[in-house]
Amino acid sequence: MKTQQEPPRVVVADVVWTGDGRVLSPGAIEIENGVIVDARQLVGSRPTGSHVSDLGDALVMPGLVNTHAHTPMSLMRGVAQGHSLLSMEGFLGVLRNREAHLTPELVPASVAVSCADFIHHGTTSFADQYFYADEIAPTVIKSGLRAAIAWGIVELGDDAARARELRSTAEFVSAMSGTSDLVRGWVGPHAFFVDNQPEAMLAARDLAERFGVGMHAHYSTSSEEDEYCDEHYGVSSLRKLVEMQMLDVPTILAHCNTVPVEELSLLAGTRASMALIPSVAMQSGAPAAPVRDAIDQGVNVTLGSDNVCNNTNVDLFEEMRMLGKLAAFTSRTPNNVTPDEILRIATRNGHKALGGAAVDGALAPGAVADLIALPLREIARGPIGAQSLEAALVYGTSGASVTDTMVAGRWLMRDKQLLTIDLKGQREQQQRDYDVLVGRMAGGADHGRQ
Repeated sequence: MKTQQEPPRVVVADVVWTGDGRVLSPGAIEIENGVIVDARQLVGSRPTGSHVSDLGDALVMPGLVNTHAHTPMSLMRGVAQGHSLLSMEGFLGVLRNREAHLTPELVPASVAVSCADFIHHGTTSFADQYFYADEIAPTVIKSGLRAAIAWGIVELGDDAARARELRSTAEFVSAMSGTSDLVRGWVGPHAFFVDNQPEAMLAARDLAERFGVGMHAHYSTSSEEDEYCDEHYGVSSLRKLVEMQMLDVPTILAHCNTVPVEELSLLAGTRASMALIPSVAMQSGAPAAPVRDAIDQGVNVTLGSDNVCNNTNVDLFEEMRMLGKLAAFTSRTPNNVTPDEILRIATRNGHKALGGAAVDGALAPGAVADLIALPLREIARGPIGAQSLEAALVYGTSGASVTDTMVAGRWLMRDKQLLTIDLKGQREQQQRDYDVLVGRMAGGADHGRQ
């Protein structure tokens, strides 16, 4: 006897912004097995039934993709105010003196708090890079978010540290293989030529190739990489990366504030993506990344939040807004990067950087069913015809307005209520963890990684 199959799940809303050039009003999205099978304009009565989630006077859109984050660092949220973490002074003086006392049991609660922050603000997928990745992954899996988690490799030229980090990375990526459909292990050399010597970089690339995963590194936050490569090789750091075949595997290059415009063509056609964090560049007094030139050269440009020690916000709607304004301000050209381009940067380009399918990041057949909803009344839009919906989403919307978040067809938040994370309990644990960290710092002895 043939078993009766459940009908596809259907999400209905007054407005559906699909991300592929369509606005459905009202619209319906059909989902099976975590994948969108149809997104269509509704004609006539709206569907009903237990399999239908009608969000009413809301806008549904693709979930946002954060391509550069450090989830455990919510434990130290705000401690870097007044410092630039894009410099060795800030990195060593503000972070490393705390991370020296960080041990694995202090990680999971802060990861959970960060994941809740993502879900609350409309991020459905992210790329993380930090050590203790084996403590990050289980919490992310429980949250239901989609992620690529890279084990952060910091070796600073120390042979013993290099061996330890590469071994830990290999063990982590191997253990993650087949563990989750949504969360994958990546390789995370912390910063090319700065915290990682060429030998470690090549070993990291070989690990990524061996396991068929990507790499996630800080790059071009300042001129340090170029100064190193000019002194040792007589070429720019980007030319050296190409020569070393470092960009032959999927690679996220975070920040890219000082990439020479004339060398952006070297990135085009590679498997590398530029993950820009405009708020951190502004807060740190760093140059603005050359976003317009990168787009024009065919580079895959994405968006991130970085850590909340400095950028205390993970709201990618705010980052989209800052990206557009900073690009216009530095170029002295209004609308230098259009709202359509900015939304693509925060959705489809992000999925591409994380290894997704070409259609992922749109609400279209074959795409992953990652979506968010916002009340129409909280999108500050001018009269229809006066302002595009895309402009209103970029310049008149806050992630704090997100009411519903779905990943792979599963609701992670409904009506602002988290469904996968006990945020109150995790915040209480995070406070206890912070008190332990501060106590250790006062005691002076190192407890964690060196």
